[in-house]
Amino acid sequence: MNRINCLIITACVFLAACKKAEEKATTSTQETGIETIYPKSGGFSSTLSIPGELQAFQQVDLYAKVSSFISKILVDVGSDVKQGQLLAVLEAPEMKAQLSAASSRLKAQEALYIASSATYKRLLETSKTPGTIAANDLEQAFARQQADLAQLEAAKSTYKEVTEMQAYLEIRAPFSGNIIARNVSAGAYVGPSGRGSEQPIFSLVQQNKLRLVVNVPESYTGALNKTGDISFKVHSLPEDVFSGHIARNAGALDSRLRSQRVEIDVVNTNKKLLPGMIAEVTLPLSGSAAVLTVPNAAVLNSTLGVFVLKVDGQKVRWIPVTTGVSNDSTTVINGAISADDRLVKHASEEIRDGQEIKLRGN
Repeated sequence: MNRINCLIITACVFLAACKKAEEKATTSTQETGIETIYPKSGGFSSTLSIPGELQAFQQVDLYAKVSSFISKILVDVGSDVKQGQLLAVLEAPEMKAQLSAASSRLKAQEALYIASSATYKRLLETSKTPGTIAANDLEQAFARQQADLAQLEAAKSTYKEVTEMQAYLEIRAPFSGNIIARNVSAGAYVGPSGRGSEQPIFSLVQQNKLRLVVNVPESYTGALNKTGDISFKVHSLPEDVFSGHIARNAGALDSRLRSQRVEIDVVNTNKKLLPGMIAEVTLPLSGSAAVLTVPNAAVLNSTLGVFVLKVDGQKVRWIPVTTGVSNDSTTVINGAISADDRLVKHASEEIRDGQEIKLRGN
């Protein structure tokens, strides 16, 4: 029984001490007075720091278009190449046979067409004398000439196709860039992806211009200043600050990340930056002309929610708000607040909802 009484007495003493401390804090606040501010209405600008990834502006894997063997390799990993430059020469012996056969067939069809065309012309000229050539014979000669012409056109198409296939035996750079991978050597059998070559012959990237890709969270997409310049840094070059300009945005949110893909074009003529680097990007943010802003200290984040403390006469009212973008000193707020409302400058849970206060200067 004595033990229970001791516990009761201890609890009472503790509660009394808490109440006294609260009264002391309130008294101190009342004595000094509470500083207030008014929300500001107008434009707002800030920045958002977010990670991004540098990617090659163009990147391609180069495969052989026809089944063949590597005859010559003219470049290697790290080589700078120009658009149209010859990178490798392939060899396909069966294509030489196909080209020879197509050429022979073309010549044969040309000879047949010349003969049938000459026959038709002679018969046509002779038929001008009545009774010398039957109409049926003239029609058959004309039909033979047209058939030989069709066969000649087909032979020309076949020869052209085989000739163009010969061009596939040369691998050329589709754009200027750097070779970042070479997966074959001379003598290797290559072909289209999945038919002889599981890996590309070369991988080529464009390095003098890069894409900086960032995923902007949904809550910031409306405030993103799409016309502003951005700055960024990379971990491997901590002393350097690089810049770019927002060039493209996806216009839709990624369903998994709930963010919008934004691409920044970065000029990289000195090639200090490499594709694959992770960057710390500073994006410009801007608010509409109608937003209300308050000092960061005026926003109270409590376990009950987010509030600002509005002064109503001599009492304080906790007004629930939602916050938007912010910078080092100011936060955008949305709620049942106007620019004429007086707010506590330094919000604190010690100032309770409905509490009477003394305002500084009153």
